[in-house]
Amino acid sequence: MSIEAVSERPRRIRRAARILLIDEFERLLLIRFAPPTRRAFWCGVGGECDPHEDFHTAALRELFEETGLRVDHCGPEIARRTDDFITLEGEPVTSDERFFRVRTASFTPDHAGHTELERALIKEFRWFSADELAQWHEPIFPENVLELMRAEVWP
Repeated sequence: MSIEAVSERPRRIRRAARILLIDEFERLLLIRFAPPTRRAFWCGVGGECDPHEDFHTAALRELFEETGLRVDHCGPEIARRTDDFITLEGEPVTSDERFFRVRTASFTPDHAGHTELERALIKEFRWFSADELAQWHEPIFPENVLELMRAEVWP
């Protein structure tokens, strides 16, 4: 197969649920990933939907797996985003991400539900104020996370 044929192959659609986890002090919980071949970055809780799993169900599952926090519902979807990127496993994908806002009391995340890959790459959890997010020195994804924190709930 030629290089052109590989680059022209359609990207897999990677459906993912993202949670904006906000505490009583209006701080957002982010996770610092430090892959060996890329610059460290921060992003919110969430991940890929399992096959045939809807976004809401995936959000609840990911929230529990990544933080240990179990909630009955995560509220309505507040935003959608698509992007082309390369996953931490090296796969080029087109993302279909849905964002949900969850309010909670501040807590220390539990790592017990992490996958082997997450244990290798996740280096830190941190609650960020809006001012800290606006001035942070490392990349934060998505770039418009402050707008998403303040987004109105869709009708």
